[in-house]
Amino acid sequence: MGRVTPQPARSRAILTDISSRAWEHPADRGALVALRKLKGFDTVLKAMSGLVNERAVRLVYLGSSVRVDERQFARLHFLLKDVARVLDTEEIPELYVSANPTLNAVTIGMNQPIIILNSALVDLLDEEELRFVLAHELGHALSGHAVYQTLLRRLLTMTGVLGSIPLGALGVRAIVAALHEWSRKAELSADRAGLLATQDPATAFKVHMQLASGGHLDDLDTTAFFAQGQEYLDAADLRDSVLKLLLVENQTHPFAVVRAAELRRWVDSGEYASYVAGSYPRRDTDDEAKVSDAAREAASSYSTAFEQSQDALGKLVHDVAGFAGSMKLWLDEKLKRDDD
Repeated sequence: MGRVTPQPARSRAILTDISSRAWEHPADRGALVALRKLKGFDTVLKAMSGLVNERAVRLVYLGSSVRVDERQFARLHFLLKDVARVLDTEEIPELYVSANPTLNAVTIGMNQPIIILNSALVDLLDEEELRFVLAHELGHALSGHAVYQTLLRRLLTMTGVLGSIPLGALGVRAIVAALHEWSRKAELSADRAGLLATQDPATAFKVHMQLASGGHLDDLDTTAFFAQGQEYLDAADLRDSVLKLLLVENQTHPFAVVRAAELRRWVDSGEYASYVAGSYPRRDTDDEAKVSDAAREAASSYSTAFEQSQDALGKLVHDVAGFAGSMKLWLDEKLKRDDD
C-alpha cells in the first residue's frame, strides 16, 4: 500500500488552551482536583512505574501489535493528530492496533501513556466514530486518570491492615466500590472529551449504539435506544434499584446504553454548546481550582441526578436528604429562638 493522504477535515472549533476540567464529570473532577494538590506523589508514582512496569507493557505491544504512524494505519495516525489539534495539546500518546475481537480500546501507562485500539473497533467503526474513540482515549491521558487511579490503588494496598480488624473487610469493600464508581465517572468524562473533539453528538451516540449492538447499527432506532436507556435509569421498583447498584459495584465502565443517556443529558444541559462556543475553563487557571468548589459541584451533580431520576432508590435518597435538610433548618431556627 502507498502512503495515505489525509482527507480535508470538517470544520471544527479549535479549543485553545482548554483545560481537562472542561470535560471531567463533576464526580470525577472532584477527586482529580483533590489529588492534583498532592504535589510530588504523582511524580514518585510515575518514576516507580516507569522503572519496570510501564517499560514492560510498552515492549509487549511493541513486539505483538502494530504501532500507528504515517505508514501504518495512516488514517488513524492523522485522526489522532487532528483530535489533538482540536483539543489543543502537543501531548500525543503512541497508538497501537492490537489483534483482538473485543470491541474495546484502552489507555495505559503514566509517564508516557499509550493507546491500544482493538482491531475489532477498526473493522467496525467509520472514520468519524473512530475519531470519537481516539478522542475519548486522549481525554483519559490528558486527565491523568491512570496516574491518579493507580495512586489511590497503591494507597489502598497500604491500608490492607483494615482487613484484619472487625468490619475492616467491609471498609475495604466500600473503598473499592468508591474507586469503581470513580472509574465509571472517568469514562463519562472521557466521553465528553470525545464529543468536544468530534463536535458531532450524533456520531458520539452512534458509537455507543455500535458498542451495545455489536455493530448492527442498521437495525437500531435512535429514539427507541434512548427510551431503553431512560427505562433503565428510571427503574421504579426498589428491587431493581438495589440490583442496579449490585450489578455495577465492581464494574469499571458504565453500560453502553447508560453512557449514551448520560452524554445526551450533558448535551441537553447546554454546557457542551457553551464550551464549543469558547466559554470553557483554561489550563492556565488549573492551579486556582479549589477542592471545596469541586466537592460542591460533585455533590450538586449527584443531587441533581437524584432529583431528575424516577429511579425508586434515587427518589428515596433525594427525599430523605430533603427531609433531613428541612429538619436541620427547623432545628436551627428553633435553637435560635430559644437562645433569644
